[in-house]
Amino acid sequence: NLPSPGIREDRLIPVSKMRSIIAQRLLESKNTIPHFYLQKEINATPLKEARVALNIKLANRNPNAPSKLTLNDIILKACAETISLVPEINSSWEEKEIKLHGGIHLAFGVAVEDGLLTPVVRNADQLALEDLSIEAKSLIAKARTKKLSPNEMTGSTFTVTNLGMFGIDQFTSIINSPESCILAVGGIKETVGVKNGQFYATNIMKLTLTCDHRVVDGATGAAFLQTLKQYLEDPIKLFL
Repeated sequence: NLPSPGIREDRLIPVSKMRSIIAQRLLESKNTIPHFYLQKEINATPLKEARVALNIKLANRNPNAPSKLTLNDIILKACAETISLVPEINSSWEEKEIKLHGGIHLAFGVAVEDGLLTPVVRNADQLALEDLSIEAKSLIAKARTKKLSPNEMTGSTFTVTNLGMFGIDQFTSIINSPESCILAVGGIKETVGVKNGQFYATNIMKLTLTCDHRVVDGATGAAFLQTLKQYLEDPIKLFL
């Protein structure tokens, strides 16, 4: 006879300060902000090809470059450029007023041992892709070594969270208050497409935009996703 499995005992894990703050902020956001969700599927093949080509170009220019561009770097850059064309996304609800932010300050999710941190790339639309990548990697390193300053985690106007590297195809996110939108990015998945009755191999990525309906209407959110899709399906536009 096989031995019967042991019965595991219940354990109580103390709630850390970080987890307590995360819980409080998420509960407040979900309870006070009327969330709605918009989803868009994009052809991710040009995005993958652009990343490879850009990294080859950077390596030829600087063989000693310490790191490569990531897909998330390109997505952050595309979001910054898209927000500049759809500025209503870059706003906050302030009861008597809607605040349209002048600067585009992008937060992005970094998983750490006890939760999730959202460091901020300031004035992201003013940074070249390579500079944005360097800044993002610096913030990630600080997040993982618990060296982020309070200033590096506040003042964001839009958040991007990406779970594609964890094998997630699609998900929705809770708004990072007081922002009005957050973009959830799924992984790239190889699939079969159909064009003019013919099957072909392709790659898709699913994007989900969560919006504060007090600030952003469906048409505005749709315009953002449509413009972002154009950038990600033709990344050369980011460098013109």
